[in-house]
Amino acid sequence: MATMMAPVEQREVLRCDHCSLVQFRAASSMCRKCRKPLDVEEPEPVAAPALSLVPPAAESEGSGIQVAQAVRDLRRVRNLSQRQLAGRMGVPRTYISKIENGKAMPTLSSLERLAKALQVDISALLRDARTRHKDEAAVLLADPFLAEIAGFAASLDALQKSIFLNHVRELASGRRRMA
Repeated sequence: MATMMAPVEQREVLRCDHCSLVQFRAASSMCRKCRKPLDVEEPEPVAAPALSLVPPAAESEGSGIQVAQAVRDLRRVRNLSQRQLAGRMGVPRTYISKIENGKAMPTLSSLERLAKALQVDISALLRDARTRHKDEAAVLLADPFLAEIAGFAASLDALQKSIFLNHVRELASGRRRMA
């Protein structure tokens, strides 16, 4: 007796991370070649982190604590993927995604692990965006050379700023202009 199969358009196509075989998802979610699981999510920790949903009012507040944006910004500054950060914390990647998208608020213990994984103080995760940017600017302006450049750049018009920034980018990338 023949079995009815789902149309090809409705079937999920996956690449095995272990043997790189491209295949349709099987009912067992195991690779047909190497027999390893196709879903390579980090295992749930024994004590799963408690997720508390962010109340709708907190999402719309512009001046409140913005843990989601802080986590995303710090992760990107450190050039980490969500998977790498999740691996450092010992949680599933989807947990990091929920935090960054404001769907979940981490518990205090999760905030401590996040701060440790991102190599920052826990207060860096709890500051609002305006305070974070002020602190970053203060750190930059503590350098006398950068403070002098900032004072000079404030007096430039848009075209001059653009030219100046292009020169700085060229210097930073190591390219030299031939005269």
